[in-house]
Amino acid sequence: MKIIAINGSPRKTWNTATLLQHALDGAAAQGAETELIHIYDLDYKGCTSCFACKLKGGKSYGRCILRDDLTPVLDRIAHADALILGSPLYFGTVTGEMRCFMERLMFPYLVYARPPQSLFERKIPTAFVYTMNVSEGMTHEAGYDVHFKTNESVLERLYGSCESFFSYETLQFEDYSKVVFSYCDPAERVERRKTVFPKDCERAYDLGKRLMQKT
Repeated sequence: MKIIAINGSPRKTWNTATLLQHALDGAAAQGAETELIHIYDLDYKGCTSCFACKLKGGKSYGRCILRDDLTPVLDRIAHADALILGSPLYFGTVTGEMRCFMERLMFPYLVYARPPQSLFERKIPTAFVYTMNVSEGMTHEAGYDVHFKTNESVLERLYGSCESFFSYETLQFEDYSKVVFSYCDPAERVERRKTVFPKDCERAYDLGKRLMQKT
């Protein structure tokens, strides 16, 4: 069994990456081979709307024709048994790098049909890990749920299933005294990092185990 996690954060050792690694550790406990990919290390762009993946009889039908650092990653995902995407929220949505990655990952498999169909040949469990500065209540008030549900719906349609995971009010800075910040009490964030985030890591570990049990 192989599970791949995609870190859509520019930070390699912070909130999102840490949760993804715990999820992979949980999957490894079930005997899975794991891989964590930091997409900010890669040189690629989003979908260019060339539609080569949609051409009847085309050489690239069902797969992205672009060739860059993302190409081998997409090839490995095509043979994975489970997939986890992870991203912090920037202005209520995933990072730009993650969005570009999602376009390249999903669009080639999408068939324009009613109802929409998928060219992905298997059903695999997927998950999306979100980290954010805001509270759970504020995500609902700001309408972030629409974004979460859209991602979940597309992943379910293309790959078979999707589970969403949320980590709220995460620690943003190692030293708040060096930045302009009055959004909340930094001491409360530091305390939350010590008391709540470890529980999030445990939940992420369980997520990884659960995904492997679905394969």
